[in-house]
Amino acid sequence: MQTVNGLPAHVLLVHAVVVLLPLSAALLALTAIWPAGRRRLAGPNVILALLVVVLVPITTSAGEWLEHQLAPDALIRRHAQLGDTAIYAAIAVAVLAAIIWWRQREGTSPAAGRRTYLAPSSTAVTATIAVIALVASGAAVYDIVRIGDSGAKASWTDRVAAR
Repeated sequence: MQTVNGLPAHVLLVHAVVVLLPLSAALLALTAIWPAGRRRLAGPNVILALLVVVLVPITTSAGEWLEHQLAPDALIRRHAQLGDTAIYAAIAVAVLAAIIWWRQREGTSPAAGRRTYLAPSSTAVTATIAVIALVASGAAVYDIVRIGDSGAKASWTDRVAAR
């Protein structure tokens, strides 16, 4: 899928990633530090984060197709290079969202003799995961802003007349 209704698919798909990855990162931060939010939002955030992990390569693939349709340009090349980093941010958010969800799940359904794997009752582990989640969330948002800024510059530099 390289075009949708005659428009490059990347132009449409990128909006989903630009909205959903920061949303998932924000939910990750929220579920990492707020126990009530964790109970309600950790499961849905895992689903959202996994959706983003699927969307990112589809979006970057459509972007690579679009890049090959355009004249070579340093700004587009820079945007493409930065865009390749989004998958790492998406994977980090998804893995941490899954860890937080799993720990929540283990902590709320302790069965007699059932083994726990991620120390759901350990405050030290919870605090460590929260710090890592906050750093990963901030990094994911920063990465998307940086990628989006380079894409906007690649799209609009020299295309809007100065007034």
